[in-house]
Amino acid sequence: MGTEWDGMLRLAAEAFRASNFELAADIYECQLACVGDPESRRELMVKRADALAFGGKVAEAFEVYRRASEIERLQPAHLSNLVDYLSDSIRRQERAGGRRRTGAERGGLEDFSCGMCLGFLSEPVTLPCGHCFCKSCLEREREEKERPGTCGECRASLGVADPHAYRVNVVLSSLLVKWFPALHRAERLRREGNGLYAERKMEAALEKYNQAILTAPTDHVLFSGRSQIHSSLKQHERALRDAETACRLMPLWSKVGRAPLSHEGLFIRSRLEQEVTGCLLRQGHVRKAQALVSLGRTEDALREYLICLSIEPECRLAKAEAHKLLSDFLAPVTDQVPQHVSDCTNFLSSRAHVKTSIAEPVQTIRPGSPSSEPPPAAPGRSGWSFGKTESHPLKRNHRSAEEEEEPREEISPQKKLKREPTQGRDPLGSVSSDVLDPTDLECSLCMRLFYEPVTTPCGHTFCLQCLERCLDHNPKCPLCKEELSEYLVQRQYCKTVLMESLISKYLPSAFLERQKIHKEEMAELSNLNKSVPIFVCTMAFPTVPCPLHIFEPCYRLMIRRCMETGTNCFGMCLGDDLKGFAGYGCLLEIRDVKFFSDGRSVVDTIGRRRFKIIQHHERDGYNTADIEYLEDVKVEGRAERELQSLHDAVYDQALVWVNSLKAEQKQRIEGHFGPMPKKDPELQASPNGPSWCWWLVAVLPLEGRAQLPFLALTSLKDRLSGIRKVLLFMSQCRPR
Repeated sequence: MGTEWDGMLRLAAEAFRASNFELAADIYECQLACVGDPESRRELMVKRADALAFGGKVAEAFEVYRRASEIERLQPAHLSNLVDYLSDSIRRQERAGGRRRTGAERGGLEDFSCGMCLGFLSEPVTLPCGHCFCKSCLEREREEKERPGTCGECRASLGVADPHAYRVNVVLSSLLVKWFPALHRAERLRREGNGLYAERKMEAALEKYNQAILTAPTDHVLFSGRSQIHSSLKQHERALRDAETACRLMPLWSKVGRAPLSHEGLFIRSRLEQEVTGCLLRQGHVRKAQALVSLGRTEDALREYLICLSIEPECRLAKAEAHKLLSDFLAPVTDQVPQHVSDCTNFLSSRAHVKTSIAEPVQTIRPGSPSSEPPPAAPGRSGWSFGKTESHPLKRNHRSAEEEEEPREEISPQKKLKREPTQGRDPLGSVSSDVLDPTDLECSLCMRLFYEPVTTPCGHTFCLQCLERCLDHNPKCPLCKEELSEYLVQRQYCKTVLMESLISKYLPSAFLERQKIHKEEMAELSNLNKSVPIFVCTMAFPTVPCPLHIFEPCYRLMIRRCMETGTNCFGMCLGDDLKGFAGYGCLLEIRDVKFFSDGRSVVDTIGRRRFKIIQHHERDGYNTADIEYLEDVKVEGRAERELQSLHDAVYDQALVWVNSLKAEQKQRIEGHFGPMPKKDPELQASPNGPSWCWWLVAVLPLEGRAQLPFLALTSLKDRLSGIRKVLLFMSQCRPR
């Protein structure tokens, strides 16, 4: 019996996971007929109710939940699926309703909004990935999650252990203060209000928030914060009114979306106490729900908590409160619960259904509206109930908070607000050309417009190439001298997305000119015939590995440029006391680079082509040259046969010499250059000749001056003859 019982329960669970809710509900109903234990019956009834709810039979599901609660009060774990279903229903309806606004309705300032709080960027911090967020948003998220979070745009790890280690982007912060002075004043008022709130000086904090709202009367964050202050003062009607205003100004937006920013309603965020701020994506609805609970309107409060969960499914506060309210609604009448909960219980027992319609379409406040606050909602605007409104004692048409006759302490903005001149903004709220100064976006190193701007962990911004060249000489910030060794070894130089976007949008001609100059420089640097970078160090040969230790700043720059242009190539020449470097060399290709924290690097290269120096040059501290590539002259007929015979004889002679080396010597040679290559199938297939020849020249105990003539030869016969002479000399000098 037990095995069959467990099998049916597993089948029901599998049916539920497969979205076959009707089958799951039927199985649980059949199992209930065989169970007498109250605890087991309650568990099965909850599972059956879950299946009924997800299957669309919500009224029947609530009846089953109610009967289960009569056995014993339901705990949050029992109501988890129901909360998920209700919040998901709201989410699906929002998607189907197309409530999202287009970019044209956002007031033209979406460029300056934080992707986390959806408000105006305040104390902008640039993450290693290049995206910018409010400092307070990043700190709060880090504290809430108790571990390094991820970027809200690209999901890259933030990688900051200390939540207070975020540094403000100096250039961007100064820019926003200059372009939006009114918002800067609102920030100051908000900060003062937060300080007073922390000191429990509620009346004084409220006055600061009132002044801030007069400055930015359509900012949802301000209304949400003032709602919290009203709640602390037990002014619940006013708290509800502000929360509703915040909800209208910030309608249901997805977590990753950007908020519709009106030209006056942008608010420069400051770091607030967590009690005041919370998560702004669902903050207005949380504030509204809390006010509704205080006013005894628990059903409306439950709806707001479910809306919170539809926006932010992991909101722990909303989830806990929704569980508690649902548990109260479903509790038996015999429990000691408030009268309004008992009314809901009576109503639920009448097998009512849940309507999940959301409020009426949000009306956006636009400049020049008759009132600075949103229009009042229609009576009974929630549009969501646990049943038929005509039978529900709680579903009276509540007056909207805006319709209360209680005097309001706020003074109409039309009477009191002395608007700041729209300096820096046009009538639509975007940045005006009269405050656009290209010098605000200049690199402090090259004194030119930022190109590929990157921001260091200390908050300073430079052109990517300018910063790299400075770090070649000293691993410290060029401005504040903060140590950047860890930043240097990570090499995570991601462009500051917002900065580059502002330059391309507001300074398009200067940006295009800067881009043109950069492309011309890259085209010049990628030419492997003219002004080829030359590393003056040692001999290098085609097909032979050549590992290099790079530590001089000029060669750090040279290697980096080779990689940036995509050629990954540079020339290697032997030094010359008279001319600077030898007249012949080998082109090396970079295969891998390993960087160290002090800026040094180990570069793994391999030889590719030989060249002859035509003309010497110099660029940024390292040598360059115009070059001409060398190729072996091919032979045919009898000369080819003689060449093949000579090749085979010299190869055999080379093998004898290699095998005569001591084991330790041979091991060191192969560890550095690899084993001796085999014969090439086609003797003259490569323009450089057989690869084993170059390997042998590299390992033979010859000075660079003696190796250089082999590199200059274009006759394979002469090269083989020279190698044979060297081998013969080596065999004669070998100790007997």
